[in-house]
Order: sequence, then C-alpha cells, then structure tokens
Amino acid sequence: MMLSLDQIHTEPPPTPKELDWAEQGFLPPLSPLRCAWRRDVPLDCKISPEDAQARAWTAYYYDLLQCTLQQEGLPETIDHTKEPRTGFGPSDITICVLGSPTSYLSVLLEGGNQCPGNMLLCLSPAWLSKAPSESHPGESSLLVFKAVTFELGGRTTLEEFAPPRRVTYFTGCFGPCKVQGQSAAELARDLDCPTGGSGELARLLEDKLLTRQLMDQQACVAVPPTLAFTFKRPLPLRSVTEEQRVRMVELSGREGQDNLLQEEIAAFLQSGAMESYSQVVVKPSGWRWNGAQAVSFHAKSEQGCVLQAVLTLLETLEEEESILLEAFIPTAHVVRPGPPDTNGSPCNSSPQPNLAVRICAVVCRSRKDQPLLSKVVCGVGRADKPLKHQATVPQTLESSLRQWGLKDEAQIAAIHAQIKQKAEAAMKAFMDMEAGLSVEQRGGRRAQTDIIGVDFLLSSEEQVLQLVALEMNSQLCLETCSVFESMGRVVGAPAGEAARPLVETMMRRTQCHLMEGKHVLVIGAGGVSKKFVWEAARDYGLKIHLVESDPNHFASQLVQTFIHYDTTDHKRDEEHAQRLLGLVQERGLHLDGCLSYWDDCMVLTALVCEGLGLRCSSPTAMRVAKQKSRTHLHLLRRRKEGARWPSAALYAVPCCHLESHTDVERAASHISFPGVMKLEYGAGAVGVKLVEDAQQCHLHFDKISRDLQDDSDHPGIGLGWGNAMLLMEYVSGTEHDVDLVMYEGRMLGAFVSDNGPTRVPNFTETAACMPTCLPPDREAQLIRAAYQCCLGCGLTDGVFNVELKLTASGPKLIEINPRMGGFYLRDWIQEIYGVDIMLASVMVACGVVPLLPARSRPRMHLVGVMCLVSQHLQALKSTASLETLQALHERGVIRLNLLDDELVSSEYEEPYCNVACASSSRREACLKLLGICQVLGIDSPHYPVAHFLSHFK
Repeated sequence: MMLSLDQIHTEPPPTPKELDWAEQGFLPPLSPLRCAWRRDVPLDCKISPEDAQARAWTAYYYDLLQCTLQQEGLPETIDHTKEPRTGFGPSDITICVLGSPTSYLSVLLEGGNQCPGNMLLCLSPAWLSKAPSESHPGESSLLVFKAVTFELGGRTTLEEFAPPRRVTYFTGCFGPCKVQGQSAAELARDLDCPTGGSGELARLLEDKLLTRQLMDQQACVAVPPTLAFTFKRPLPLRSVTEEQRVRMVELSGREGQDNLLQEEIAAFLQSGAMESYSQVVVKPSGWRWNGAQAVSFHAKSEQGCVLQAVLTLLETLEEEESILLEAFIPTAHVVRPGPPDTNGSPCNSSPQPNLAVRICAVVCRSRKDQPLLSKVVCGVGRADKPLKHQATVPQTLESSLRQWGLKDEAQIAAIHAQIKQKAEAAMKAFMDMEAGLSVEQRGGRRAQTDIIGVDFLLSSEEQVLQLVALEMNSQLCLETCSVFESMGRVVGAPAGEAARPLVETMMRRTQCHLMEGKHVLVIGAGGVSKKFVWEAARDYGLKIHLVESDPNHFASQLVQTFIHYDTTDHKRDEEHAQRLLGLVQERGLHLDGCLSYWDDCMVLTALVCEGLGLRCSSPTAMRVAKQKSRTHLHLLRRRKEGARWPSAALYAVPCCHLESHTDVERAASHISFPGVMKLEYGAGAVGVKLVEDAQQCHLHFDKISRDLQDDSDHPGIGLGWGNAMLLMEYVSGTEHDVDLVMYEGRMLGAFVSDNGPTRVPNFTETAACMPTCLPPDREAQLIRAAYQCCLGCGLTDGVFNVELKLTASGPKLIEINPRMGGFYLRDWIQEIYGVDIMLASVMVACGVVPLLPARSRPRMHLVGVMCLVSQHLQALKSTASLETLQALHERGVIRLNLLDDELVSSEYEEPYCNVACASSSRREACLKLLGICQVLGIDSPHYPVAHFLSHFK
C-alpha cells in the first residue's frame, strides 16, 4: 500500500499549511520505518549546493520514495550518477515533477509506462535551474541536472545529465518557499514550456471562497449556504460577485467590525437558506490554511459563540483571505438493516451508527480543453464528525453506497453520472475563470491548471438525494485516488486510472510545445477533405511552406509560404525533386521536416526528403507502396528470399499489372476468378470493379482506358502516374483499415476500424465503425499484418493507412496508402483515442518521436455512413442540406466530415460526406445513426443503411 506522508510524521508540523519544502524552517520528521535500501547515494547537486537543512529534506524525500516503492512491491532506485547521461537535445521530451513522491507516485508510475525514461521526479529544487529562453525573450527555460527517472514496470534510476535536459512540461507542489533555494512556484513562473499549474493559480484553486463561488454561480453545483467575510480581496477574486448560496461581505479593516459582523451573522443564521440546518461551521479560507486547522463547529442557536469564533479568526486574517460561516451539511439518511438473525431476517438488536460518505472526484483537462472525470473514490465515517481525506480509508463509490444502505444499481449509476456532470462542470468553471486571467495573473504564458479534485457530500433535500460540493483542491483527491489504486494492486485491480488522463495531457502538451514554430514543407494541398490540415497546423503553431500545382488553391492563404509549382506529371518526379530543392534553397527556407498527405505526391516527397537529409521512408519504398501490383508482387517475392515466418508474403494476393489487352489476356489465364480490376495508382475506389471472366476484364479495361486518361479527366486519383490497371484475385471477408504510426521501423501506435459491406460491383465504401468489433486476437492479426506489410515494402518512418480483408484463414492485404488515413479517420482516431495522427506524422517528419498512449481506452464508439451525390442528391438539397448537417454537428447530434464541396454526380464518384453518431456502446451508436439517416432521407431502399450497419456486431 502506498504510504502517505502523514503516516511517517513523528509529530504534526506546527504550520498553517503542510508544505513540501520545510517553509517554516524546521527539519524534516524522522521516519520510524526501518530502511531496507541504500542510504549512501549522492543526493547533492554540484551546480547548486544545498545547506544542511535542505540536504536533510532531500534525503527525507528520497527515503520516502524508497519506502513507497518498497510497499508497492517495486525495486529500489538504482544509482547511475557515476555515469552522467548525455545526448539529450532540444527535441527530446522531458516531463518533470517537483514535489512529494507520495503526492505524485501514481502519475510517475503511469508516466513511466506511457513514456519510459521521459518522466522525471526531482526531490529538490536545487536539481533544477532556470536559464533565459533562446526562443522566447522574457521567458525562461527550465533545465534539470539531476532526477529520478521512471521506466516501464515501476523501475527507477537516479541520474545526472550532462549537459542538463531541457524540461518540456513541468508540474509540482506549487507552494511558497522561505528556505534557501527555489520553490516549485518560483521555478514555474514565466517558463517557455507548458506547466501544469503555478503558484498564482494554486492560490486561486486553494481559495475555498472563490472556488465555492464558481461552483455555485457558474457551474450550477450545489454548495453549503455560506456567509463570507473578506479583507482586501483583489482581482480576480472580486470578479465573481453575483450572489446565490454564497454571500460575501467586504470588511474595511480588522478593528471595529463587531456590529457589522453581528448583524450579518444574525441575518444569515435566521435566513431561509439556513432553515433546515441545525449546525454551522466557522473556518478560514486562503492558501495558508489547510485541512481542519482553525475550524470550529457550533449549534446554529449559539450566535454568540459563532461571533466570537469569527472575531478570533479576524485577528489572524491577512489580505486576500476570508472567513467562512457555512451550514454543516447533514448526510442523507438511509435505513440500513442490521445483520441477519439466525432465521435470515434483519436483526436490529445492535445499533448501527449513521454514516456519512465523502466523495472524492479527480477531474483532468483533456483534449480541446474539455474536463474529463478520471476517478471517483469515497471515504466513509460517522455522520456526526467531519470527514477528512487522510482520516478515512478510500474505497469505491459502489462499495460505499452499498455499505451506506443504497443497493439499487440504477440509483448508484445515476449518482455516478451526477458526480461526473457536476465535477466536470466545476472544473469547467475554474478553467473559464482561468482563461480570463492575464499572463501575469496566471504566472506565465503557458501556465494552466491540468487537474483538480472536487469533494462532495451526499445529502438530501425533500427526500431527494443531492450532491453538495464542499471544495476544490489541487492534490488531495489525486493522492487519495493513488492510495486507493495502490491498495488494489495487491488483488490485481487495474492501476493508473486516476493518473492516466493527466499523463496523456502532459504528453499532448509537451509534444505540442516541441512542434510549435517548426518549419515544415508540405507537397500537395489535396482537396476539401484535407482542409483540417491547415487549421490544425495553425493551432499547433507550425510554419507550413506549401508546394501546390493549383495557383488559386484555397490553402494558399492559410500557410506561411506558398510555392506554386506544377507537379501533376509524376513520371518526372526526379526532375521535380531537383527543382523543388532549388526553390527551397533560393527562398532560404530552413526546414525541420517535409511530408505530404496526398497520394500522388508521396514519391516526390521522399525524393525531396532524401535531398534535404530529412526523415522519411526511402523513395524506393514509396514506389513499391504506391504501385498496387508491385506491392503484392514484392511481398510475394519475400517468401522466395527466405524471410522469417510469419512472412509478409502470407498476406499478399496474386495479381498482374495491365497496360494492354495482351496483359489482360495473360492475367486472365493466371488469376482465379472472380477478380477485381482497379487503377494501378488509383485512390478513392475510382475505377474499381468486380469481374467474373476475361471478357469483362477486356470491357472494363477499354472503358477505363477511354474515360480516365490523365489527371484532367478526374483530378486527385493518381492519373498523374498514368492509367495502367491491375487484376487481382477477389478476397472474401470483412474489410478493415489499420492506421500505423512508425518511427525508425518501430510501430508506435495502431488503430483499427471496420468497414461495412461495399456496394458491388464498384466497391464504394458505405459505412464504418471504430473501435473494431473484432475480438482481440483477430484485431492483433490485422495489426501485425499491416505492420509486416509496411516493413516488407521498406516503409519505416511515417503514418500509413493499410487496407486489409479478414478472411477465415487470416488477413489479406488490399493495398497500402503510404500516407495518413483519409476521409474521417484522423478525426475519429482523435475523438476516440485522443491521438492526432496528423500531428504524429509531422513529428516523425521532423525527427521527433511521437508519444502515443500505451493503453489508451476508447472514449466512445463512432459509427458512420457515406453520403453519395448519386444516391442522396435530393436529400442533400433538402432534408440533409449542408446547413442542416452542420447545425446537427454543432449540437453534437452527429459528427460530420465533409469530403467534397460540390454536389455533382458522375459515374466515377467519390463520397460527398460522412455522417456519424457517437455513443458509449456500438449498438446504441448504430441505432442513433439509423434513426437519423431515416429522418434525413439518407436511408432508402436503394441505399439500405441498416444493411450497411449489419456487420457491426
């Protein structure tokens, strides 16, 4: 079990607030526990020597870490300080925590699993130093010289870094510091990297009056009726003024306030808001005060005692602080039957004490600044005494409510849903307030609160259960949840749930920080379906230099530099590459990366990267992947070359390249029918057809040769490479996409989606769902097949989309798209898993290893259908117009991905848009989507949506 710091104190510290760095000048407590670990490790930092008192605290925290690791069943920290680590550069990820090991252990362990070697714990401020930022004048870079590094499986190493590592995300216990050295708050101020808080923000979060006002007035969360007396309360603490259940009285001074206080207290105690309460609480509010210090309880009728308690606190009140007089919230009363007697009937012979449940919720800032509940635990105690975090044993909400007497599963689920809604609303209110602060008020341009705790009591009003929020806090709830998960490890319960969203936020913010200001050459703008690229690049702060054939392309106004160059004839890509290298040199562009999101430009991009010395898969590998028949034949040859088992050749399908009728005749004699004919360099299923015999092959070859000759006949489907075709054997089975993120040949992430039955004979996509419906072993087969096929073709660096079919005997490859997945895939992966494969592709191109969540659980199920102009023109002009679809998207009813901007029907068409629905279950998402498609007119006898969704079971 993880040990709380309080558990090894020999006596409580005589301070108004328990701080991490011995602010009041006393030495650390002695641990009564036996030390089973080495004590002779070097904890000093050569560049910043500590005095005796600071060294004592550093040694104390090291012992506390070892004690905690020991009780977790984890190995002792290994000392590697004799061999300082080298080789870290400005693009390396370094997430640093400065604070108590017990407060952040769950975060550190989860971070060690998600980003091993990049999660660091500093036990002393002396291990860190600030230096003027090279990229942002007026800000500072944070350098770490020494740290405990967390690795996979809870392994830890004490290391020194020479030169020091540059921190890319910083958080810690943001408290004041009065001893030598710098506190976490001082170190965090005005950094050029993201921080998970600051001293300034911690002051606001620990201000009970402010957070209670925010919950009461902006989050619409019930709080105790409160009367607050404040003294010289500055902005932004004055900004919340509208009174509901919290009344604020501004005092002009400490002296001569007796009459005002008496009048206000009397009016409050006799008000309608206090009618149903019999007790009150008097306590101070401000960041000096913590826990139950200076808190007193009184009967509502004891007005004189209440006044005296307020006057006593007023003598110690400092600027910005407050005195709160609030109702003592009684817990809801539920009849709890006693233990059964010998006949099995409830026995009420032994009295059962009334119990109170304190609910502790941890909420994290997630993607797009949305609050996300990560964990709920409870403490149970006597209802006639206040419940404190460190005086209760944490347990689940379900166990607590059942022990309390509430056993109805629906009621328990409803209470959990209320906790989620109210806790997330509380954090949203705090984030909104925070967003209105100046840089100085926040403590830095990149300072923001990434996690909070919210404490609730379960009360009742008119026989209806009601959640009442008591306070927000910065660390107590997280530490309580960590203790709970620590206990659960003994019985194999899943760990890391409370910390995982925070770690993912740390990873996301640090990666965005590293990519900000990178100069990236993008070759080929693509169409409307790629519009998100330019919007995302702006949001990430990327400097995009775009090469595009169309001088009037809409993206020309959305990038840093627009280079008009005609690349449509891709048979001349070597020549194009040399000219583009010259243009880059002429313009003096200093590029960090180069990539493309457009099928036609992948080989050209690889050639340019080769010329610039930038990271990319080789031109040869891109050529193999770009030409469909060459992909399969190349993989089939791997079997003859003696590739290890299982070989990528297992997944390849026999096929033949077609450039003439002679080729067609020869292929028809080698390929088993039915077969599939498609364009060799095609995209979007244009020109694909199921063929039953050689005659149909000749007819389709004639038709394509006549209709689709060059890029002007149908832009964007690969005709710049020519209109050669291929014939391959038809493979039966379910169709799937696997999107892979690869770096130096290592697979960093894989995302599987399912496709519904295609519309034969042209194989146009109809529906899709994510996450996959497949069992884990079959999903693993697809991921392994996709990865091996990419490696087999020589693809090592980038984000790749692999289309496969899953047959009874295993996966079979359809084709590899050596670029990020198109249509809706980037959007869906981001919504479901919180991973932006667009950003990942840029990171790989810039030589930065993307950090992807190791065990990211899907947050939802998405199911969508394609809309085709040929099938839905009437609906798209009326019931399912673009305006209607966009309005439904804004309201969260559907998820819309627009793939084209023209309602033009053609024989060789591509989808116009994708309409999807989200839900916590796949079945519910399917039902929602089917209902919406019926209302909008997307579903019809000629386009049976129910049939297209039938695979998703």
